[in-house]
Amino acid sequence: MTSQDRVKINRLPTGVPGLDDILGGGLPEFSFNIIAGVPGSGKTTLAHQFIFANATPERPAIYFTVLGEPALKMLRYQQQYTFFDLSKLNRSIRFINLSQVLLDRGLAGILQEISTEVEAASPGIVVVDSFRTVVRKADNSEVEIQAFVQELGLLLTSWEATTFLIGEYVDSEMRDNPVFTVADGLLWLYQTVERNSVVRKLQVMKLRGQASVPGMHTFRITDGGLQAFSRTLGLAGRKKKAAGAAKRLSMGIPELDEMLGGGIPEGDSLLIAGSSGTGKSLLATQFIDAGIREGQPGIVAVFEERPEEYAARASTFGLDLATPMEDGNLKVIYLRPLDLSVDETMQEILEAIKTTGAKRLVLDSLAGFEMALAPGFRTDFRESLYRMIYSLTAIGVTILSTVEVEESFTELLFSTYSISFLTDDIIRLRNVEIDGQLRKVLMVIKMRRGAHSRDIREYEITSQGVVMGDRLKDYDHQITGIPKRVDGSAPKKSSPRPRAAER
Repeated sequence: MTSQDRVKINRLPTGVPGLDDILGGGLPEFSFNIIAGVPGSGKTTLAHQFIFANATPERPAIYFTVLGEPALKMLRYQQQYTFFDLSKLNRSIRFINLSQVLLDRGLAGILQEISTEVEAASPGIVVVDSFRTVVRKADNSEVEIQAFVQELGLLLTSWEATTFLIGEYVDSEMRDNPVFTVADGLLWLYQTVERNSVVRKLQVMKLRGQASVPGMHTFRITDGGLQAFSRTLGLAGRKKKAAGAAKRLSMGIPELDEMLGGGIPEGDSLLIAGSSGTGKSLLATQFIDAGIREGQPGIVAVFEERPEEYAARASTFGLDLATPMEDGNLKVIYLRPLDLSVDETMQEILEAIKTTGAKRLVLDSLAGFEMALAPGFRTDFRESLYRMIYSLTAIGVTILSTVEVEESFTELLFSTYSISFLTDDIIRLRNVEIDGQLRKVLMVIKMRRGAHSRDIREYEITSQGVVMGDRLKDYDHQITGIPKRVDGSAPKKSSPRPRAAER
């Protein structure tokens, strides 16, 4: 058989954002599919999204309900979703209740009724909800059930209909189930509670004729219905960084750009690490502001304050972020639902990149990012963050992430997540005590694509932002936080002021 002789199978869009990519391009036309999962996991909503996306007057959808909720009650709630199109009811989509047929005539009656309706309407899509109810009520042997499923599948395939059987199953029922054996596709929806967070995931257990993305994928139910987030989102088609000297992006502080060898190489991932109050977020804001002033749109993902608060704080340092937010050159994404997934964040960022054309991204901060995740996702935070950084830098986005680290007087920590190896460049900020004063120093720890300054320079946080000072030449052991004078003497300490009673 040559490639020209092969039967071409069309792929139908599911109507669920992100799910087509997970399936490998959509659902095979005329396939016999099962949507399984526990109550409330989104099975019916997924089926409705599919029929509203594909049903036409010429190739309508028939939705059979069996001992489940009445069609009127179902539609009352389903019409709250934005995908619901009232004009398609009765013209492109019909709902038929088979509850009485099952009670009176069993499996044979169900099969006969479906056959009659399908032959009369020639539908393009057929849904049986809930199929599990049919099997339970019929109380037939496993052989009879398998025969029924095979006859139903053969009937609908001969009429060239794409079919869905919806059932409330648990994992333990997956093994040796005759229904699953004859299915072309099996989509399993999961819903779990992790502490106070609800996490929904889906898995393509089986899909004949095409390669789907393996593993568990997060999804969320929104006012638009289901939205899926592939665990490999953004990894496909990764581009290698161009050889040779990369374009340098300014941090907005000339002296710091000089320390970085001319700025951050475009497409790099930069980590700014420091303790609370060292100016991590301010440096990130100046980086975004510098890009906007040079005509480079930016994105900021914040997890600890809202967009308007972020812009207001920037204005206290003379940085105008409100204007670029209004004109579309800056997108500030606020993400803090407490049951977030990294893949969902990735989707939000990719959509913002498409709308703004941004080449600069700030993640402020990684600690806030982790706290916004559902507990189960926190265990995979480092792996997920790697996929996210890998994907975004591949398309030329320069990422600046901030991370808070505790000050230590015995070592210089870069991150509490052991992710320093994921980043191309690292800037370390820290507090030091000199002459009875708390002062701040900055150092460039690492740059993968170029030389950088080895100086430890003092800086101040002023009303104009971060202002760089000179290199502290007279002190050693600065990175410990307790520097010593080069001549070996201890730093001068200011004499305590006499108390009022002693004056």
